[in-house]
Amino acid sequence: MSAGFHGYTRDELDALYNVRGMVPDYQRWTDRFERRSAAVAARHPDHLDLRYGDHPRQRLDLFLPHDLSEPPPVNLFFHGGYWRSTEKERYRYLADGFLPGGAALAVVDYALVPDVDMDELIRQCRAAVEWVHTADLGVDRDRMFVSGHSAGGHIVGMLMAEGWAEAMGLPRDVVKGGCGISGLYELEPIRLTYLNETLGLDADTAARNSPMLLRPAGAAPVILAVGGEERAEFLRQNAAMEAAWRERGVPVEAMVLDGLNHYAAVESLGDPDTALTQAVWRQMGLG
Repeated sequence: MSAGFHGYTRDELDALYNVRGMVPDYQRWTDRFERRSAAVAARHPDHLDLRYGDHPRQRLDLFLPHDLSEPPPVNLFFHGGYWRSTEKERYRYLADGFLPGGAALAVVDYALVPDVDMDELIRQCRAAVEWVHTADLGVDRDRMFVSGHSAGGHIVGMLMAEGWAEAMGLPRDVVKGGCGISGLYELEPIRLTYLNETLGLDADTAARNSPMLLRPAGAAPVILAVGGEERAEFLRQNAAMEAAWRERGVPVEAMVLDGLNHYAAVESLGDPDTALTQAVWRQMGLG
């Protein structure tokens, strides 16, 4: 079979991006996420399933810290699932990592491919930022941050890219900082894998939706984290995004989370004492 990307064959690329193959006991992780998330929702039931658009999946859950003597900063988290699966309900547990630091957390859902294409998916995620910025939610709209895991890390990059905010009537620097975890910042290798049977990316769509190839909106800082036990392409994507955006003037904090796999990396954001959560708190001016 001929080389498809960086000398990899199609079969090799398929394996490198097959997360479930990388973590065979993935179901144990997702089951734990769901149990933890159900407990968080039971404790914080007041602001679930807020609608930010017309599509049924344009919903978010907002978790507010106990002390609301002043509007808290807010972080919008975007889940992964290769843009084609998963839902926000699985990631409500991340509130356990934000609320103790005094931050609000919005866990965002968005329409999935193939119900929408990649361009519309990204438009919806930007609409979520616009809605949180303009709605009366009790958060500090001048301290809005974004985070995301896997495909959600890709969304973080797209939300920190230039051009879109002004087009929607928002400040250029509406996003004050971001954290991508195990992110996918270059879509060309994705286009060459089994995933494209669902995603339907062509070369132009992959390029215009690759944060690694885009200019950042400004100099808002970004944390780029990846599990040390993840496969080579996830490690490469993290390092390449770091190099590309550092060269364009972005303050980048790159983190390889030793001993953590793809699921453990994102779970660490739900613990206030981990190095990743503490880095996000510092970025948000907390702690």
